[in-house]
Amino acid sequence: MRAARLLTINRLELVEIADPTPAPGEVVVALEAAALNHRDVWIKQGQYAGLKFPVTPGSDGAGVVAAIGTGVDADWLGREVIINPGLAWGPDGRVQSTQFNILGLPRDGTLAERVAVPFGQLAPKPSHLSWVEAAALPLAGLTAWRSVVTRGQVRAGESVLITGIGGGVALYALQFAVALGAEVWVTSSAAEKIDRAMALGARGGFDYGQTDWAADAAEAAGLFDVIIDSAAGDGFDHLIELAAPGGRIVFFGATRGNPPGLEMRKVFWRQLSLLGTTMGSSDDFGAMTRFVVEHGLRPVISEVFPLDRCAEAFALMERGAQCGKIVVQIR
Repeated sequence: MRAARLLTINRLELVEIADPTPAPGEVVVALEAAALNHRDVWIKQGQYAGLKFPVTPGSDGAGVVAAIGTGVDADWLGREVIINPGLAWGPDGRVQSTQFNILGLPRDGTLAERVAVPFGQLAPKPSHLSWVEAAALPLAGLTAWRSVVTRGQVRAGESVLITGIGGGVALYALQFAVALGAEVWVTSSAAEKIDRAMALGARGGFDYGQTDWAADAAEAAGLFDVIIDSAAGDGFDHLIELAAPGGRIVFFGATRGNPPGLEMRKVFWRQLSLLGTTMGSSDDFGAMTRFVVEHGLRPVISEVFPLDRCAEAFALMERGAQCGKIVVQIR
């Protein structure tokens, strides 16, 4: 089969490798489409823990079950599925186990014609989604769901700020929060991304490249009950300032590094909750997919590339020029 393989750091090639064979309790999914996440770029650049080469990257995928291992019900054969990329979460829904890992490293991922996964990682493909849309859902949708619902506990009527709109997780967080009945605002340095967010239901947005953006946000929207962030860094103090008393700040990344300092007095005096999160449990994944079906939500797709142009898909994400998910069409 064809697969996009990372042979070493920054060396991505389309190669022929053997088809995977399902172990007991596993299935092989013939992939129709896969999607990129920032994790794939960090692995390619050698900036991720536990690197090993060669490896097939890719955590997101959708396709048809083509083979099953022993112990798997034959009814799975031929089913259209999406894949939960979070492996070995464990029994505690509050936190992942020490064995938790993500499809695409160390285990070969979805940027290939076929992938083997435990059958417990499968969920039915939402019938209202195309293959491209379905492939774009799993990792970012799961991360956003846990941020907004499981950890953030966003409720109808609350005011929500989502930073860095344009990335896959942030856009899903926007869609989920709007569907829950929240009033949602966003930040971005690109006016066109704010416009796209408003078309999806955001009330408005703020350019975080402007020094006074936080003051503008407070004037326009007031303080926020929930803030969803993945940047941290030296802008985190603005989020503390913008959080309403009793507010929750949920963060699923720190792309700008650690905050240089935290206004701890404001945190405890305002009764703020700082909530870290990553990925999600199998229960989170099931709840997220059901919500997507119930509300007819569709992923925002930035661009689609064929498998033999996978390097271009990576280059687009490395430039940060996308608004929505970057998808690789396998078939």
